[in-house]
Amino acid sequence: MKKVERINILMRYINNRANFTISEIMDEFNISRSTAIRDIREIEAMGVPLVAEVGRDGGYFVMHNSVLPAVRFTDNEVKALFIAFMATRNEQLPYLKSRQSLTEKLLGLISENQQDDLVLLNQILLFEGTNPNNPDLLELSDLPHPLLEKLIQSLLADRYLSVTIKEDELIKSYQIFLLHLYNEKGLWLIEGFDLEQEKKIIFPVDQLDDVKNYSMKKRLSKKKILEKLSKQGEIINFVVEFGPKAIAQFKKYHPLKASISYTNPYQSTAILRTYVDVNKPDELEEIINWLLFLGRDVKVREVPKEVLEGLQERLRLYCT
Repeated sequence: MKKVERINILMRYINNRANFTISEIMDEFNISRSTAIRDIREIEAMGVPLVAEVGRDGGYFVMHNSVLPAVRFTDNEVKALFIAFMATRNEQLPYLKSRQSLTEKLLGLISENQQDDLVLLNQILLFEGTNPNNPDLLELSDLPHPLLEKLIQSLLADRYLSVTIKEDELIKSYQIFLLHLYNEKGLWLIEGFDLEQEKKIIFPVDQLDDVKNYSMKKRLSKKKILEKLSKQGEIINFVVEFGPKAIAQFKKYHPLKASISYTNPYQSTAILRTYVDVNKPDELEEIINWLLFLGRDVKVREVPKEVLEGLQERLRLYCT
């Protein structure tokens, strides 16, 4: 690590701690004692008000009610931030309205030469979803679900949630413990533990109709929930991608207690991720029949070998 970069990181390290010692600096940055002392003296010379404490457990701390020097970004840090912003320009990300003000604040912290570099990068670099004729144009897919920010605010307060979703023109309510909120192929998905059925469920944020915190006198702890999930041992073992014809077939009939997640704004492609219990013969037979019913407009990405063997056997019977 270069000295300038180390000093910059060390300043943030100091700012985030009530106190620190030379030994901690040596271990954190893998440097010698003499180098650590020189770095600290250089930071003091830059105006950081450090106070030394003597004694066996002594160290340093930043003087209270002091103003630290302004944050400075290296050229590579500026480029990394800018490219990250460009790469996510047309993604369905929450807090989209804050991106413009955040960009303006970042630009105010960098030099004119660094700004010139970013202008050039903006002219040259294009990412998926960017209109080459007008790179600054925000596409339809740039707009996140209106309830995504409310969902995040709710889960930050409490991960026990009451959610209402629209599924096949029906309104369904669930009380869940939110396990993960994740983005897959541009689609936000909620992975939760159904507190009534006591099993894992996954559904897209696009189906979300309402969300609020769920309060009850007695509820399973996070530890108990994770224990139940580990005992169930249900993992995703069935992943199928749908084209428009297969989606139409899915709406006519689907035996699985799982929803498809649309993968484009026009709802012409979708994906299904769920668990199939191959130890239940009736369920296995039903899945095989259903896959054949969907037709050719599907791509099977992951499937248990028992399902695959059943499909192959069925096709052999058809060919004889």
